[in-house]
Amino acid sequence: MSGNLTTVAYLGAAILFILSLGGLSNPETSRRGNFYGIIGMTIAVLATVFGPYVTAAGLPWIVGAMVIGASVGLYAARTVKMTQMPELVALMHSLVGLAAVLVGYASYIDPAASANFSGAEKVIHEIEIYVGILIGAVTFSGSVIAFGKLSARIGGSPLMLPARHWMNLAGLLIVIYCGYLFAVSPSLEAGMVPLIIMTVIALLFGIHMVMAIGGADMPVVVSMLNSYSGWAAAATGFMLSNDLLIVTGALVGSSGAILSYIMCRAMNRNFISVIAGGFGSDGGKVVTAGGAAQPAGEVVSVTALETAELLREAKNVIIVPGYGMAVAQAQHTVYEITKLLREKGINVRFGIHPVAGRMPGHMNVLLAEAKVPYDIVMEMDELNDDFPTTDVTMVIGANDIVNPGAQDDPASPIAGMPVLEVWKGKTSIVMKRSMASGYAGVDNPLFYKENNRMLFGDAKKMLDEVLVALMAPA
Repeated sequence: MSGNLTTVAYLGAAILFILSLGGLSNPETSRRGNFYGIIGMTIAVLATVFGPYVTAAGLPWIVGAMVIGASVGLYAARTVKMTQMPELVALMHSLVGLAAVLVGYASYIDPAASANFSGAEKVIHEIEIYVGILIGAVTFSGSVIAFGKLSARIGGSPLMLPARHWMNLAGLLIVIYCGYLFAVSPSLEAGMVPLIIMTVIALLFGIHMVMAIGGADMPVVVSMLNSYSGWAAAATGFMLSNDLLIVTGALVGSSGAILSYIMCRAMNRNFISVIAGGFGSDGGKVVTAGGAAQPAGEVVSVTALETAELLREAKNVIIVPGYGMAVAQAQHTVYEITKLLREKGINVRFGIHPVAGRMPGHMNVLLAEAKVPYDIVMEMDELNDDFPTTDVTMVIGANDIVNPGAQDDPASPIAGMPVLEVWKGKTSIVMKRSMASGYAGVDNPLFYKENNRMLFGDAKKMLDEVLVALMAPA
């Protein structure tokens, strides 16, 4: 394949990627968006493999790597559960960062690549390598820690080291100084020393950055790391002089940054404050009686049968799903209940908080998998004004996103965060395994309100019992 034909193929792939992002912005067009992305990536891979930069000797190595990578991808697609998608996404981000680091070192060490540049071009190329490795190392280590937190291998509590901001500033100054030494280094050996020092600092910075971020901010972290992986891919494109990698990386990086900004606004949080270290989790500590933060009131529990009776008598129902629904794999039962209620003429809608679950769009994906109609799945801003006229609100495995303390308690760590105002409805039913606090480690006064009922137990088991009761003759 000639260079001109490769360029045309890259242009077509870039257009398809843009169309893919456009399709993924809406649930009804997401399938088409995925299709555009698959076609675009297929064209990009084929154009690269059969392009002018791949020799016959290198082709078997590339094909072998593609077979291994495709096998791992197919295995993951078939075995990874929907509840494990957040940590899988974080792990994928780490691989992009690692690739950027490895490509950067290879580009610097390869004498053939260095021979193509001289003078100012050589300096620019080395800056591209330096920045690419820097972004890639931060993305790699940060994503590995995010994977650990999302999969509960690492605790959700933020690690707040003494003078952490000064440590970050010192690391940044060392990275800048090492960059200067790297740019003026007279030889490959001399340049490797500052490059390795910078890589170690970048890896430590990625670890420290994500460790300092609390559990409730993890959806923003996933989005932020997605942006970083895009910029790492763009930096790799500059190192390899690959226009498609530059364009694709810029698309992913910019879209991830915009999404992070949108999510921070939805949480009434500043992006810088999230990076500096947000509120975290104490590991789901159980609320203790008589504690200083103990909300006033009495917890009233209900049975599945009583829940079914409340739903049967309602005219308007709002369902608020959370991570607990994902863990219990209860989305299909939720759909069956929704279908049954709608057949009885009951208005059922879903309220989705922007940071529900462990990654952006987590709940939307689960509901789409269960074939819940798109038109009844609504965002928080669309539904918050409707809670006063709602008869029953079912909260399935959610906690922090329905916490009235965000509005009522200025001292709360989540104060100011917009939440779904479920307590304003006639009756709210919260489904939880226990009285443990949420991912942010904050007690929830909702549980003690007079119009709230608690349905304790595994969400899937309880919902199955509710469905059986609803199907029984009244």
